[in-house]
Amino acid sequence: MPFAYLDRDLLDLNIRRIAAAAGSKTIRIASKSIRSVETLRYILNADDRFEGVMCYSAEEACFLAEKGFDNLLLGYPTWQASGIERLVEWIGEGRRIVFMTDCLEHVERIEGIARARGVRVPLCLDIDMSSDYPGLRFGVWRSPLSGWDSVRPVAERIVRSESVWLEGVMGYEAQIAGVGDNVPGASLKNGLIRLLKKRSIREVAARRKAVVENLRSMGAAPGLVNAGGTGSLASSREEEVVTELTAGSGFYSPGLFDDYRGFRYAPAAGFAVEVVRRPRADIVTCMGGGYVASGAAERSKLPRPFLPAGLELMPFEGAGEVQTPLRRKGESEPALALGDPVFFRHAKAGELCERFDSLYVISNGAVVDRYATYRGTGENFL
Repeated sequence: MPFAYLDRDLLDLNIRRIAAAAGSKTIRIASKSIRSVETLRYILNADDRFEGVMCYSAEEACFLAEKGFDNLLLGYPTWQASGIERLVEWIGEGRRIVFMTDCLEHVERIEGIARARGVRVPLCLDIDMSSDYPGLRFGVWRSPLSGWDSVRPVAERIVRSESVWLEGVMGYEAQIAGVGDNVPGASLKNGLIRLLKKRSIREVAARRKAVVENLRSMGAAPGLVNAGGTGSLASSREEEVVTELTAGSGFYSPGLFDDYRGFRYAPAAGFAVEVVRRPRADIVTCMGGGYVASGAAERSKLPRPFLPAGLELMPFEGAGEVQTPLRRKGESEPALALGDPVFFRHAKAGELCERFDSLYVISNGAVVDRYATYRGTGENFL
């Protein structure tokens, strides 16, 4: 200890549930939520509906291409010339790799590198799916392309080019897929978020349809229309123009996913730390454990004690860099001895793998394999 684990039986359960939740759509795996080559391969081989990977950086896409992966979509724009050049080389060798763009500058930078190497490169337009209300932006700050008026000049520039072409359109509705609406003790806020989600689902579907139909009318019909995340599969799958969905976090099902009303996946991944102190009869202290998730700093980003049941973080210490104290909530809970493990669930999915070199794979109560994380192969992309 410390070590990270992946319960393959629960992963298999999540794979089946996600495949069913996608309906008739194919599913692209979000690598940022997995960060393990062997786990990515395991999921992709589990069901024919899983096709392709959404990468989070050019360097990661190159790494996966070197490992034999194909059908790679960059989920975010890339600007550094070195990353673009390496991916253009892979495209020139016949790999299916699509760049993400959301402005003329992205298009022109990729176009210039592609032209210099005599390679024609596919692009995907990232459409903003956030909803704006008076005094409130319900969503995240991603693309400046918020509708057809802003998409049109970028699309026209791509169509005129001889070195790039428009392969796809992506729109990630983060406010639907990534915001919990069943948070304990927040009934009023939960109700408001559910109302906003319901309204936003209609808005993003109409926006995406309008963009796709206008692209078709100008002769630039996208072959790929990507939508969704684990938290919005149920709504995104209903959109006729959508050709594929993205899922990632649901395979591991981290702690934040406990706060959604519309779905529930099994807690398949986590980590264990060791009890090294017993400062009081009802308190144990573990070595390490301060694996805090990214995003706005708040209690929900802390790892959650999982097993044994009945443990809670101390409010004024939380999960610490070198020690994490835990309080037993009831006298009926078993006492922990020095050296015992305490299992936690990370608040987010893939960030767990940035802390450990491998995932111990568990099946039927036994360790059956060991999957290297990106970190375990010596890679760290962001």
